[in-house]
Amino acid sequence: MKKYKITFFLALLAFVGCSDLEENPVGILAPESFFKTTADLQAAVNGSFAGMSTESYWGRKLTLTLLLRGDLADIGDQGTSGRRKEVNDFTMGDDNGMVSAFWPQSYAIIGTANQAISNAGLINDDEAKVNAVVAQAYFARAFTYYHLVRLFGDIPYIDFAVSDAADIAEISKTPENEVYEGIISDLEFAKQWLPDTQGSRALPSKATAAAYLASVYLTIADYSKAAAEAQFVINNESRFDLALESDFQDLFNADKTGGLREPLFTIDYVGQTRVDSYGQDYVAPVTGIRGDATHEYGEGWSVAVPSLKVYQNWDGKDYRKAVSLDTTATTKEGVIYPYTQFEDYSDAAVNRPHIAKYYRYAGLAGNNGRESSHNYITMRYAEVFLIAAEALNEVNGGSSEAVAYVNKLRERARMGSGSLYPMDVQDGLSQDALRETIINERAIELAFEFKRWYDIKRLKLGNEAFGPNGLEPQSNFDASRDYLLPLPGPELVRNPNLLPNNTGY
Repeated sequence: MKKYKITFFLALLAFVGCSDLEENPVGILAPESFFKTTADLQAAVNGSFAGMSTESYWGRKLTLTLLLRGDLADIGDQGTSGRRKEVNDFTMGDDNGMVSAFWPQSYAIIGTANQAISNAGLINDDEAKVNAVVAQAYFARAFTYYHLVRLFGDIPYIDFAVSDAADIAEISKTPENEVYEGIISDLEFAKQWLPDTQGSRALPSKATAAAYLASVYLTIADYSKAAAEAQFVINNESRFDLALESDFQDLFNADKTGGLREPLFTIDYVGQTRVDSYGQDYVAPVTGIRGDATHEYGEGWSVAVPSLKVYQNWDGKDYRKAVSLDTTATTKEGVIYPYTQFEDYSDAAVNRPHIAKYYRYAGLAGNNGRESSHNYITMRYAEVFLIAAEALNEVNGGSSEAVAYVNKLRERARMGSGSLYPMDVQDGLSQDALRETIINERAIELAFEFKRWYDIKRLKLGNEAFGPNGLEPQSNFDASRDYLLPLPGPELVRNPNLLPNNTGY
């Protein structure tokens, strides 16, 4: 646990990884020497967001874990590292290399946010101006804990600046419900003080905080509050400068996402490597097609690949399918192959369509698409409609208002083509039927956007999703164990107060 002592300084020493945020390398200074102006506070807060745009967090380790844990992506190349297959196959132990990478990075992000929050009082400036900046740190902390608690359950909850390792040497786990209370408190502060809009979607706004509050309440099954927060965003879309984009493809084009109105929060990459793993984005190559020469930045690695059943069950008349999946690849000789022949030109490829959302339009990108300039959308306006729909249906089964929200997304999916598909949902469905419709709509609308595992977990769909009739049958799935990941073994060795590990590990 001693690594927390230097968390803040490591983050400040790194260049900020977000292209729309101020990039200030900062030396190792005592907090009272560094925190003098609101600009200093903003630079510290930017360090939290920079920590998200790293290979060990959103650039591969956390995102790949979420992809593989769900039922929409499976392992393609069987020669990939064992730690990835363990996550996918539900055979991981507490020494898994994916967890051991994004766990400490999560606490590094939190530690930087804690320093900004704790030292905001040193700033002699207008209270509202200071609070608008420190609210970003509250959001960053809430965002990071929201992933940790959903993945691990009871976790160490640190909400203070650490200056001495002894302060946390014997910290124990905080119960899951108390972690959620802390997340909600942070988001409430952020919602109160953040502005209606920001110059960049890489910084959270009032609508961002409300949307995440809605998601939190949905997760803990407080449906009335989930609906209220989601509808607060929807009913104020002009105030918050929000809209559904007319072309679904634009949401996954690195050259366009920076100027869109649908994103509520993005993790912004810059197309180059910064200090350590800052700026390293491997999501494109790990989902791209092995041996493909379609793009000038090179081939993918066929690691996280949908099962064939995902493709087969998705109606081809849905434009979102074409945006989400690549079904052809080009050899270096210029020959175009359909997915049924991918294995013919690469032993490591698999004869399945691949995820296209991040590999197809990676923008400024290095070899194999890594170090891309993607703005990864962690929450977008479309999801707010789906949260509102699901929550309203739970409050009032078969809600016509819920139906209307789903139909807004289906209308966008038709792209003004004159097609009747996807057809509008009709009023009069039972609560159970509408719930199933909404959850299926989430799977399609948000496919491969790192949401599906969380839906499986909160709705306890594992036996169905990974059973013999599921999209990705997994004989190892155990509902008594696998809804939570194991706490990393080295942490338990350093601090036995975190024992026991999660059930089954």
